[in-house]
Amino acid sequence: MLAELAFSVGDLARVRFAVSPMWEVAPSLRLLRSGSVHPVHRPWVDQVRPRLLAAGLDRGWLSELVPPARYVPDFLNPAPLVPTPAPQDEWDAILATPADRVRRDLEHLARHEGGLGPRLRTLHSDPPGRLARLVEEIETYWELALAPYWARVRAVLDADILHRARMVAEHGAGHLLNDLHASLSWDDDVLRINGRKQPMTRTSAGAGLLLIPSAFTGPGVRTRTTPPDPPQVAYPARGVGSLWSTRPATRTGALAAVLGRSRALLLSELQTPASTTQLAHRTGLSAAGVSQNLTALKDAGLVSAHRAGRSVLYARTAAGETLLQAAST
Repeated sequence: MLAELAFSVGDLARVRFAVSPMWEVAPSLRLLRSGSVHPVHRPWVDQVRPRLLAAGLDRGWLSELVPPARYVPDFLNPAPLVPTPAPQDEWDAILATPADRVRRDLEHLARHEGGLGPRLRTLHSDPPGRLARLVEEIETYWELALAPYWARVRAVLDADILHRARMVAEHGAGHLLNDLHASLSWDDDVLRINGRKQPMTRTSAGAGLLLIPSAFTGPGVRTRTTPPDPPQVAYPARGVGSLWSTRPATRTGALAAVLGRSRALLLSELQTPASTTQLAHRTGLSAAGVSQNLTALKDAGLVSAHRAGRSVLYARTAAGETLLQAAST
């Protein structure tokens, strides 16, 4: 099917981009639960799927809310109010969803899936009392599956937005909308979305347009229309193909002169998130020494810590990635 969204001058003036943590949750969870071997995300899946199973998140609230295909309740993807909302901002927006909105979305999901599971029936009967439990599980999933990798993902998403912004500056918004995805086309002040099953009118969609690059959405686009919010289009970001590629080993000599040999070594070893024990095995440093040096790196903003069950995973921050890149040039 083909949906057509007309644009006034005012709508075109309200086209904007945002990076949304919640837009990564549903497609990444689908990928983890699919059991398939993904050509791009396999390294991430291999690391995260065992944690997902150990935490029981394959059979929790999210597993009922995010089916293998088709519709995901719109209240899980609140419209970002700023270009780069923090995860907590989006969780707060979910908690603030009106009860009737939650019920309508769940009834829509039930029509697609032939009914609701036991948890979602309780959510339907008591949204204010159950949303907090759902958000608690979303927080657990985020810390386990996405937060340790967020600096790397954000770099891809930010690069996509910079590329698109330059395209608008050089060629105009029409060129941008024609270039986003093969299923999207722009002509005569109308954005056409091939494959969307429901119509998308200004009455049903709200004003403007919110474009959201995503690392895990794909190969198609995903849309959300919940007025008065602007319509949202999540599309596969450029550069995702190299997201998990192994990077050349960093020369740590110059970095060691600044950070010390052990800290420079640990920072370079965090190509993928790892625990204290894993880093001790890989580097030959004592567990106590690894812990002490990671604390210093964390205090300096170069690594971040994320709870994953009984373990804590350490990951490089954007500042840590930048420092290593500078040391390699």
